Amino acid sequence: MKIIIVEDDKVLSLLLSKMIDRLGHEILEVITKGSEAIEQIEALQPDLVLMDIMLEDDVDGITAMQNLREKGFTAPVIYITGNSDPLNFERAKTTDFVDYLIKPVGFDELRETILKA
Repeated sequence: MKIIIVEDDKVLSLLLSKMIDRLGHEILEVITKGSEAIEQIEALQPDLVLMDIMLEDDVDGITAMQNLREKGFTAPVIYITGNSDPLNFERAKTTDFVDYLIKPVGFDELRETILKA
C-alpha cells in the first residue's frame, strides 16, 4: 500500500514512518502543510492518507481532505490528532474517514486501523 503522511510534528512523523515501514507499506511523502498536502495527494494518488488535523499553515487536515474529496479523491483517510474536540470530529465526518485516532498512537492500533482501510 502506498501511503502519504501529513504530520507537522517531526518526531511523530518519523515514528509513523518507522511503523509503516515495519508493516511493509511504502511511504510516498511526508508533508507538514495542508496546502502542500492537497497538491501532493492529488499528484501522487496514494492508497491511504494518514492526516493530522493541526498543520503548519492555515489549511488544517480536515479542510485539506474536504478539498480533495470535492476534487474526486476517494482513497481512505485516517486522522491522527492530539485534538479530541467534538467539533473537529463532526467536521471530519464530512470526509468519510476510516478512523479518528488520538495521539499517541501505538503500533498495534495503527496496524489494525490500516487493515480496516
